[in-house]
Amino acid sequence: MTIDPNARYTKTHEWVRQEGDVYAYGITDHAQSELSDIVFVDLPEPGESFSAGDTLGAVESVKAASDLFLPVAGEVVAVNESLTGSPEVINSDPYGAGWIIKFKLSDPAEFAGLLSAKEYASLTGE
Repeated sequence: MTIDPNARYTKTHEWVRQEGDVYAYGITDHAQSELSDIVFVDLPEPGESFSAGDTLGAVESVKAASDLFLPVAGEVVAVNESLTGSPEVINSDPYGAGWIIKFKLSDPAEFAGLLSAKEYASLTGE
């Protein structure tokens, strides 16, 4: 399993990475591995705002469907439209081409409260 050293993590296997003045969000390599072959991603609309912990969409695999939770408050500025036709990109590149949304963060303190890559590695035993 890989872990992006530049991202912050949640105990529920999501990642958030600062990219200039926006933040990218996705599910971790560990999560995609547990889900197996991803076949569908339900994406929010740009402009939607979420509070920390809100459900923003879902990912479905051949094994299960899982809700996606935004661990910090923010407003969606972009969604990865390529996932509509090729959701399996999350399996092959969860930290790169498999990003799910990009958003403007409401409270930077929430981002600082997420797990570091080292803490997430300890959590998953990687």
